[in-house]
Amino acid sequence: MPRKQVGIRDVAAAAGVSVTTVSHVLNDTPHTRTSDETKSRVREAAAQLGYRPNRLARGLRTQASGMVGLLTEEIATTPHAGRIILGAQEEASRNNLTLAIINSQLRHDADVEPSEVQAFLDRQVDGVIYATVYHDEVILPEQMHAVPSVLIGARDRDGEVPSIMPDERAGAASVIDLLVRTGHRRIAFAATSVDVPATRGRLRGYRDGMLAAGLDPDAHVVEAVSEAAGGYEATMRLLDHGRSPEDRPTAVFCYNDRMAMGAYRAAAELGLSVPADVSIVGFDDQAPIPTSLYPALSTVALPHYEMGAWAVERLASMIEGRDEPDAAGPSPTLLPCPIVERGSIAGPAR
Repeated sequence: MPRKQVGIRDVAAAAGVSVTTVSHVLNDTPHTRTSDETKSRVREAAAQLGYRPNRLARGLRTQASGMVGLLTEEIATTPHAGRIILGAQEEASRNNLTLAIINSQLRHDADVEPSEVQAFLDRQVDGVIYATVYHDEVILPEQMHAVPSVLIGARDRDGEVPSIMPDERAGAASVIDLLVRTGHRRIAFAATSVDVPATRGRLRGYRDGMLAAGLDPDAHVVEAVSEAAGGYEATMRLLDHGRSPEDRPTAVFCYNDRMAMGAYRAAAELGLSVPADVSIVGFDDQAPIPTSLYPALSTVALPHYEMGAWAVERLASMIEGRDEPDAAGPSPTLLPCPIVERGSIAGPAR
């Protein structure tokens, strides 16, 4: 039977340290805060297991290239990716780094493709950023531990790599809080069944807000496709069930701004005025939708630029040895999603 190849995770388990610490020790990463005793323990474990560090990875750490890689999972073709890339690019410039980008195909499983990471390593990048909008957690290949790495939009299932994520659940809950404070009690949610982190986070936030206000979180939820046609369909079902004005929702919170476009159309066809008869709120602040509608759409902004900038800043800190490792492993950092109030919210009609 062929002998199992020893990997960096085996060394980390034997030494009782993180994979990142093993990478720093065996690649002689400068300016780290690893103690001499820990370094000795890691090297002894590697020797006993017969582990040999990748020569290319060692070369990367001793001769920095000044380049970092951004591996995206189809986000480069989404409306939001430009802000992530802009934030990453400008932060890279501030740190005298060059940003290289590879746009990957959508993967329906959580495993990051090793060959795409290796493509960056072959180009001698100093660090790797992986960005996705389709997974809450991802499984990283061993290659990603050869250099400092950061995640955007998902957490590392093994808890080794720092990550940045939007707090969409809190953002959605804040919408309900605002509508309740404006006087609304019958607040509907035009949801979508697409199984992505945003779907789960926004629905949970809606339910959180409704429960906090003592309202039924299930009375006014309708699912449809996350496009304008779906928003139209969902809003027609929510507002036109033969209900009297006393039973009809007075506010519709849409899963995204594209659905909100359809909600505006449905309200108009039903003879309802926004916001006098029904308030409408979106999510994403996806230009130019909110300001193209009349009245302008109130919505929740996603911190795309800030996530891109945070990822590069954290990566630069790790590359330079300024990052203080968390002994318990890095927890995901959540960035707030603020409400952008415009003209589509008013108190319910009396």
